[in-house]
Amino acid sequence: MSNRAAAIRTAGKPGKGAQVLLGLLLPVTVLALWQALGHYGLISDLLFPTPYTIAASFASLAVSGDLWSNLRISAVRVLLGFALGGGLGLVFGILVGLFKRSEKLLDPSLQMIRMIPSLAVVPLFILWFGIGEESKVLLIAKAAFFPLYINTFMGIRSVDNKLFEVSRVLGFSRPKQILKLVLPGAVPNIMLGARLSLGLSWLGLVVAELIASTSGIGYMMSDARQFADTPVVFVGILIFAVCGLLSDTAMRLIEHRLLRWKESCKG
Repeated sequence: MSNRAAAIRTAGKPGKGAQVLLGLLLPVTVLALWQALGHYGLISDLLFPTPYTIAASFASLAVSGDLWSNLRISAVRVLLGFALGGGLGLVFGILVGLFKRSEKLLDPSLQMIRMIPSLAVVPLFILWFGIGEESKVLLIAKAAFFPLYINTFMGIRSVDNKLFEVSRVLGFSRPKQILKLVLPGAVPNIMLGARLSLGLSWLGLVVAELIASTSGIGYMMSDARQFADTPVVFVGILIFAVCGLLSDTAMRLIEHRLLRWKESCKG
């Protein structure tokens, strides 16, 4: 009966191919309409170059190698900033989540820093570290720190108290409680924070490269803006969108592997 019920439930659902086509329907329609409007001169070529023009600009940058060199520099900055900011966010989130005294000591100051916009600290970072790689990586790290910090803290505090009672009955020591109970229970929140941190790392990269940089995708966009090369600006936007999607997909795959035990417990 259960197999028959499952078959009835899935009978009305579209297949994977149909789902992909459905997801492509809106962007393909928008691109076709955009191309048609640009082709017949109904929208400004300067402000809205056609998708064909943007694709030609992408191909030119790819063939010349400028796109890949700038993308490599930007990707390294994001990974370094995410590793630094996300790593510190994870450590501080665990520390504040496990110990009430740490929460009272650290959390108020960290929440104050969280409210400071990244643009507000850019001049200070430039004064302290110059326009080299240090200031850019630290700006990205600031953006990546807080999502992992907050979600790690919330994940630890949301672990069911009944599990602690069971661990006491089983005679678990405090370190064993943390390693076997608290951290595995907080993994869903930690992975959510990691995904948000990685996404904000790309946003922090845009801020860093648009303001003070001589290389990277953000610099390429800023340089194109000065010469009114709008297609290159759209190429940069597309690159950021694709890189953000790919990095989030990679984090989701890692999350799926780490949470496989949870699915097996559900049967």
